[in-house]
Amino acid sequence: MASSRSITASLQRTLVRRNPIRVATQISRRCLQTNSILIRPHTGLKYLPQERTFSVSVPRRLADFNDGFDPKSIDRESDEVDVCIVGGGPAGLSAAIRLKQLANEAGNEDFRVLLLEKAGEIGAHILSGAVIEPTAINELIPDWLAEDNENRFEHATPATGDKMRFLTKSSAIPIPAPPQMNNHGNYIVSLNQFTKWLGDRAEEVGVEVYPGFAASEVLYKPDGSVKGVATNDLGISRQGKPKDNFERGMEFHARLTLFAEGCHGSLTKQIIKKFDLRSESQPQTYGLGIKEVWEVQPQKFQKGQVVHSLGYPLPADTYGGGWMYHFGDNLVSIGLVVGLDYPNPWLSPYGEFQKMKHHPLYKSVLEGGKCISYGARALNEGGFQSIPKVAFPGGALIGDTAGFLNVPKIKGTHTAMKSGMLAAEATWTALGNTDSGTIFLYDYEDALRKSSIWKELKAVRNMRPSFHSPLKLYGGIMYSGLEAYILRGKVPWTLKHKGTDYAATKPADQCTKIEYEKPDGKISFDILTSVSRTGTNHEEDQPVHLQVKDWEKHAQMEWPKYKGIENRFCPAGVYEYVEDETKDIGVRFQINAQNCIHCKTCDIKVPDQDINWQTPQGGEGPKYFMT
Repeated sequence: MASSRSITASLQRTLVRRNPIRVATQISRRCLQTNSILIRPHTGLKYLPQERTFSVSVPRRLADFNDGFDPKSIDRESDEVDVCIVGGGPAGLSAAIRLKQLANEAGNEDFRVLLLEKAGEIGAHILSGAVIEPTAINELIPDWLAEDNENRFEHATPATGDKMRFLTKSSAIPIPAPPQMNNHGNYIVSLNQFTKWLGDRAEEVGVEVYPGFAASEVLYKPDGSVKGVATNDLGISRQGKPKDNFERGMEFHARLTLFAEGCHGSLTKQIIKKFDLRSESQPQTYGLGIKEVWEVQPQKFQKGQVVHSLGYPLPADTYGGGWMYHFGDNLVSIGLVVGLDYPNPWLSPYGEFQKMKHHPLYKSVLEGGKCISYGARALNEGGFQSIPKVAFPGGALIGDTAGFLNVPKIKGTHTAMKSGMLAAEATWTALGNTDSGTIFLYDYEDALRKSSIWKELKAVRNMRPSFHSPLKLYGGIMYSGLEAYILRGKVPWTLKHKGTDYAATKPADQCTKIEYEKPDGKISFDILTSVSRTGTNHEEDQPVHLQVKDWEKHAQMEWPKYKGIENRFCPAGVYEYVEDETKDIGVRFQINAQNCIHCKTCDIKVPDQDINWQTPQGGEGPKYFMT
């Protein structure tokens, strides 16, 4: 095991300024590992918010703009660990916790598990409905709700009732909810809160948790296997030159690297392409989930009530549906998922969500209340057909980055966590069987196929693609009902997805233009008001992380055919076309990167696929609350 003395002073300086108590615990634990001593934080310690501030490296001369200084000419400092996990969501944290549980049980407290999270604090980028099925957390931390556990999760609301409604413009027609949507025994939570709690539990067992460190590059060994990851440089100007606060990124070398980036991860895209992990699976298809949290009047609050809807406001050729969950104290989670394979470029998922809230089913609850939070995130909808190979030389994919969401059940937290636990167990076994050489997690692939994840997703594999039938929404509802109640996935056929989401987009002149009403400021809101509720923040003077090689060429390709689709699919007002008489097409393309809430929709939906979402400086982006 390599000495941890190679951990850099920049890591320590970066964290200690904001969090001296938490960092003292972390650093003392790591620095003493070379003497085979592990100091754990006391289980009752209340951690300060896990947030990164930007640090300053040792002063060095910085070049003028024109003298050709290349920041990459400075070597990155590195650290060596047993396992590096990229992503601090439920999957990554579950893998980390399970690994340290196994190591501690075996008496190997020197076993180093390091977790990198791009958000400034654990949970800050997490967004979901969310009703969670507790199977995985019951297995990982059996006493997570126990009254005698002083560190139990205190914000779980038991689901008490289910309602399913088919909406017309003014009516809500009761329809039977399929068995997969039975929420008896499940819990309504803020996944943002739940993930923060998991982060504390990870630190208690000895995981080295580093929020605010954005892994931006995959490192490879000479044989092509994954060596680890590197974080991005800090203090780079918009022109790509170092500023006074420049700090080189760090390299983290690991015996195994687990990627838990969530849906459409930026490094996962590279890994899938390099190792051809989709050679035996269909393309992934996605949805965009848009969510608000409201504080409603007490007389309208029905604690534990779970409501789902289909139909209005979405057109019949667009997959999606709404939800409303009553949880906590007078809080309501409300949202809309829109399948990103929608054909009409005039459609705005954000506009459809604002329209949905005015339906009597939702408006009757929201009226007189207050919106306290907003967010949006892409989610995987491909299911069983779109699961790639998950293991490759030196690492594996876990959680939603691999695509384990059960779409008909509208749940993925339990499958994400379980996949992380399976990968952790396979990793522990593999590392115990060899001290050197490239490792391939064959056991993880095998365990996944024998697990509840595989069985669960295979049983519902035909439901989502059935909505591509000539009968559209109505055909999908009928076939899904047949699958849910009679066929139960035991048919010899597997329906295919229609194709990629971006390829489904039709030219604007072939579709009906959609005009959205002006928000009333009470139930519906303009997009910038909503973005202000995300807490999102990006330093303006840095390279644009929404990478478009040639903005003018992009506009010439996209505007004439799709008339500004980017402005409509983005739920944060990042993209716009501004009138400009000097341009041949009369408009210029503009990116307001500071607004970005990291939903990844642009990378998925843009028809010519020339927008690449890359991680900005670590610690930036949304700072979600109660999402």
